[in-house]
Amino acid sequence: SFYTRRCITEDPSWSLVTVPHLTELCIQHIVHNFEKNPILNYLLPEHQRKVVDRLSTSLPLTVTANIVSHEDYWKRCCIERWQVCDVSNYGNSWKRMFFERHLENILKFFIPNTTDPKQVLDLIPLCKGYVRKLEIDQFLPPVRVDQKEESNDLTDTEEDDDFSEAYTHHYDLKDLITALPHLEELHLTYGVKSCGMNFEWSLFNFTEQDCSNLAAAVKMCHKLKVFKLTRSKVDDGKIKVLARNLRDHPCLLELDLSHNLIRDNGAQALGKLISHSRLETLNLCNNQIRHLGAQALAQGLADSSSLTSLNLRLNFVEDKGGEAIGRALLTNTSLKSLHLGSNNLSEPTAAVFSQVLAQNTTLRSINFSCNHLGLNGGKQLLEGLANNKTLTELDLRHTEVEQETDFLIHQIVWANREAVRLGSLQHPTTEPL
Repeated sequence: SFYTRRCITEDPSWSLVTVPHLTELCIQHIVHNFEKNPILNYLLPEHQRKVVDRLSTSLPLTVTANIVSHEDYWKRCCIERWQVCDVSNYGNSWKRMFFERHLENILKFFIPNTTDPKQVLDLIPLCKGYVRKLEIDQFLPPVRVDQKEESNDLTDTEEDDDFSEAYTHHYDLKDLITALPHLEELHLTYGVKSCGMNFEWSLFNFTEQDCSNLAAAVKMCHKLKVFKLTRSKVDDGKIKVLARNLRDHPCLLELDLSHNLIRDNGAQALGKLISHSRLETLNLCNNQIRHLGAQALAQGLADSSSLTSLNLRLNFVEDKGGEAIGRALLTNTSLKSLHLGSNNLSEPTAAVFSQVLAQNTTLRSINFSCNHLGLNGGKQLLEGLANNKTLTELDLRHTEVEQETDFLIHQIVWANREAVRLGSLQHPTTEPL
């Protein structure tokens, strides 16, 4: 009977090896109870790593945001949530990527008067240490509550813009962006990405109230270096408000207002901004600026000592505007890149730029593509380039310049580019041009 009992109580496969270490049991307990008792920072580094490797990515951000700093954890959070994750766009920080994209996602789908603002405000203490850039490529207006069906089918025209102004104000970003101490870049588009068959113009209204709210917010965002407000039907009146608030901004270096409705009055306000700010890059591509606006920008350029890049592609500046900008570049010594593509320019502008190329030693890149410079215009640019050693890009595609002239210009520009490249190889410590 003793032998039988022994066979029943003994397990021949049992071994001390299968008994977990006490450390392992403790780690399991910490992971299991992490939400109630996140004691990560009291552990040794090797134990911290073991805990973090087992933490669920669905833990509340109120628990993990300011306690878990291990990049591996935030990498798992990002990869599980988004298909494409290029961490190089986020300073190689997975934690920064997670919080920027998480906040962007909330803002892209925020519906005023419907979404609770606490969704955004409660996130501030969790994300404010990590958010440096926000790209919001859609910004939604409130849900419409009126009986629009009775309004004689105005949805396919812009006549309902004023009609809907009163209730299309977007979420005011001021409380959020002024509470993000590291915010350096803000990209905004007031509109809807995929409205499908529900299109109506009011979905794309950037109202006067929106404009004054945004201008006040950006003015108070003292660390902001890059501000992009594109495809938002920004007109002259709104540009004046924005320019007035940006004039004394301590950090703003880049302003992108491409694909809007800026005309000459708006360009005049921006001309004053150029001469009274630290702005280095101004993008006004695809607006409605004519020669008076270009002349105002040229005046700003003549007074500016900081602007290095100006993009006026797809406007209507014509020769009066082109010549004014050229004359400003006879004295300006800061601009390195100029884009005047598709502006209905012709030989008179080329004549002024011939003089610019002979005198200016700062310009590195000029784009004249899709203008009517013609045979003589091309020859004048070639003459101006005869002793130029600094221009490394000159785009003359679709400018009606003679093929031989284009070839000779290309040779000079290519030689300048090679000289710069060889110079930078010999002096790698100098700043690239």
